[in-house]
Amino acid sequence: MNIKNYKLDKEEKQLLKEVEAGEWKSVRNLRAELGRYQEIARNTLNKARNINLRVSEKTLSKLKNKAIDEGIPYQTLASSVLHKYVNA
Repeated sequence: MNIKNYKLDKEEKQLLKEVEAGEWKSVRNLRAELGRYQEIARNTLNKARNINLRVSEKTLSKLKNKAIDEGIPYQTLASSVLHKYVNA
């Protein structure tokens, strides 16, 4: 069955248009990327405790920008960085 025979919402139509135009590319080393996101999900789901940290505005801004690049909340990124540091 052709995808165009399905009823698509506005977002789905836009995604289809982008895919057909070649705007989406395959992820290199898909297994590694899947593993990375699975680890992020596991770390997000672990029972956590809240802490308060004081950081400079510049550091927080850079952290938030990196989190945007990774597609995750900045608190999750900060937790992941601390986790990797203490477990290295």
